Amino acid sequence: MLNAVTQGFLVGLSLIVAIGAQNAFVLKQGLKKQHIFWICLVCALSDSLLILSGVLGFAQIMIQYPAVVQISKFAGALFLIVYGAQHFYHSFKHSAVMQESSIQKQNLSELLLICLALTWLNPHVYLDTVVLIGTVSTQFAGQEMAFAAGAITASWLFFFSLGYAARWLQPVFTHSEAWKILDFLIGVVMWSIAVSLLI
Repeated sequence: MLNAVTQGFLVGLSLIVAIGAQNAFVLKQGLKKQHIFWICLVCALSDSLLILSGVLGFAQIMIQYPAVVQISKFAGALFLIVYGAQHFYHSFKHSAVMQESSIQKQNLSELLLICLALTWLNPHVYLDTVVLIGTVSTQFAGQEMAFAAGAITASWLFFFSLGYAARWLQPVFTHSEAWKILDFLIGVVMWSIAVSLLI
């Protein structure tokens, strides 16, 4: 069982550490120190549900009904294009030095909706967590749930570490140029993922 948990943890961590739309969002909110706990919680819970779905056999349903992935692909690409454009706009917009007190506060419900969209409209998430983790879990006959527990643990550890460790970079982001560069890089990530979904 320990081997299954360890392997699940390593597989889960290897899939989640790649820079993606969801991770970039968590990083930025961590830097802004806005509703970090709730955002990390939503991301971790979403990943947990997706991982459990894969281990419990929903990967086969997705393979049989590829239209679900196709719909998610186009909806996700459209969302990422719009969201990326907003970041490009902010990266070129003139602003004063961004002190913590001057950062615009965003509504929690608005942020959670963006977080859910970045998670559930991204077909890469389904392919990684549902299909791939679900497929690998079949190698641990009788210990699939232990494998899932390891992958879920990796997800929770990663998101909360990313969200709360981001504040260590806060001194760098007292300069408006740092925020502009971050917004530009996030825009590049969003549009790159959108392009990869459409081609």
